[in-house]
Amino acid sequence: MVRQQRRSRVIAMTPEELDAFLGEQRTCRLATTGPGGPHVAPVWFVWDGQALWTSSLVRSQRWANIARDPRVAVVVDDGHHYHELRGVEIEGRAAMVGPAPRTGEDPPVPELAEPERLMAAKYSGGSGGGPDGRHAWLRVTPDKIVSWDFRKLATLPGR
Repeated sequence: MVRQQRRSRVIAMTPEELDAFLGEQRTCRLATTGPGGPHVAPVWFVWDGQALWTSSLVRSQRWANIARDPRVAVVVDDGHHYHELRGVEIEGRAAMVGPAPRTGEDPPVPELAEPERLMAAKYSGGSGGGPDGRHAWLRVTPDKIVSWDFRKLATLPGR
């Protein structure tokens, strides 16, 4: 169960707004914890309405960190001026799904069909981006989601 946002609910995104926002944004920042402290990296991602998915190099700091500690945080944000800032923060756990690394010779993994389809559609027009023998899938299941859309501030009474 995802914990509900308690503060700033007046500027929080609706579930539909959140899905649309995560569907259109291209880059998130994924934070993991390593032996020396936090590590943050920009990655491409897809959102399936329940979880955030990313394909990660298996020989990366983020992969090693998640193998030790699956707790992660993700931020996706947009906007240049204060009154147009909006974003989503997800706290959750990352799980490695399927073979690591994923190659073109791996048997199909039914759970990956939708993330692979979404990733291909979002980043390569529906084709390409298949297994390369260096990447594998991570699924981030949210424990908590916080969102904000400062464009809603203009509609508040007294503004």
